Amino acid sequence: MFHVLGRTLKNYVVEELLGKGGMGSVYRARDTDLERFVAIKVLSPELMRHPELQRRFLHEAKAASAVNHPAIAQIYEIESDGDLTFIVMEYVDGSTVRKLAERGELDVLSAVEIGIQVADALARAHGAGIVHRDIKSDNIMVTRDGHPKVLDFGLAKLLPTESSDPNVTVAASLNMTQAGTVLGTIAYMSPEQARGQSVDHRSDIFSIGVVLYEMAAGKLPFSGPSAFDTMHAIVYGETPALTTMRAGLPVSLQRVVERCLRKDPAERYQNLAETVTDLKKVKREIESGQVSSASFFERVRLPKRLLPRGLTSRGALVIGFWTIVLGSLFLTVVSNNGGPAGGMPFLVLGLIVFGHVRGRRRRMMQRFVKKAAKLKEVQLVGLTGAELVVASVGTKASTYVKLNALLDAANGGLYSGQPFTMNVRTDLPKEELNALPARISVHFVREE
Repeated sequence: MFHVLGRTLKNYVVEELLGKGGMGSVYRARDTDLERFVAIKVLSPELMRHPELQRRFLHEAKAASAVNHPAIAQIYEIESDGDLTFIVMEYVDGSTVRKLAERGELDVLSAVEIGIQVADALARAHGAGIVHRDIKSDNIMVTRDGHPKVLDFGLAKLLPTESSDPNVTVAASLNMTQAGTVLGTIAYMSPEQARGQSVDHRSDIFSIGVVLYEMAAGKLPFSGPSAFDTMHAIVYGETPALTTMRAGLPVSLQRVVERCLRKDPAERYQNLAETVTDLKKVKREIESGQVSSASFFERVRLPKRLLPRGLTSRGALVIGFWTIVLGSLFLTVVSNNGGPAGGMPFLVLGLIVFGHVRGRRRRMMQRFVKKAAKLKEVQLVGLTGAELVVASVGTKASTYVKLNALLDAANGGLYSGQPFTMNVRTDLPKEELNALPARISVHFVREE
């Protein structure tokens, strides 16, 4: 245990404890040279005893200090005083997103605006090769004049989940964390992070989804009575639909959050620029007052464990509904002396419904092809197995955003079978483009 309150570290007079965590404590201090307030994070000596961790931390903190964005709390310097190592950061006077959410001070538009600015800041960091890995509502401050700031850039990688030191494990890091401080961080972990696997920028995207959910719903999507229960929920659990947690939430926001919270990193947004684009659309929708409500199938989702193999929640609901309706009508007619012949129209209708369900996958694929063909960059759309192949030229980020939205819509409409995947082939040579029809089933080719 270490005590620095009231001490002077270099030219910083430590005046107030702001918070504690597994990696150390954060204080407000006064810079006697520049006569300003700063925040200093004094790192736990227990974590700094590992030379490899210290070396890696110092390298990443220096890199993070070079990331410049209005929504990132700047790192000023890294200092040592005796056996203490501390980071000097911009002091942000305001409240954390967690406190604002707990107090119910965030309306939907505010939550979306904070999400846009934080996602844009992280996109800038990702572009510089920095992955935060500890995004949570306690690491996002909102200043008194309403500007969000992301804290602790460069600090999260100190957590020894991928250390080259074999004696440092995830369990050890949990033991070094004070009771009550672990769950706050773990609840925002991505599934791959909870499993102790290697992570990339898409782990931050999952954590952004958790924060968005928390701001909109006022509660975390994953929780449990212990740290390991929470990690189990993150890896295997399903979240309640966001639109069922708070009245008036736009279904478009639910779609953004759900895509961020996909268990498989490959199914999430692949970069936060896409997330920002979609959140801005949600913002415009809210500001215009034209908020689309969630459909029945988006509001009601059956647990996967209750679904027959190969059937989606939408498919189970549709089949269940028509089975009950047609079965009830058929039995009513037969029991009222209509005889089996009287029930024939309902059997015919049942066959029509069966054909509708059976042909749903083909119609969803055709809908994707029709809408993708409207994008002038798209030259060819085909299918091989469950993979949609799109050949395009001059592909921009906006093209990927639109194609991903179409893919999500197609998969969202499926009744059964595995979801479609997508392979976008950009700027193919003419001979390779011409050879594609021999390898895949082509459903659209743009005429020159």
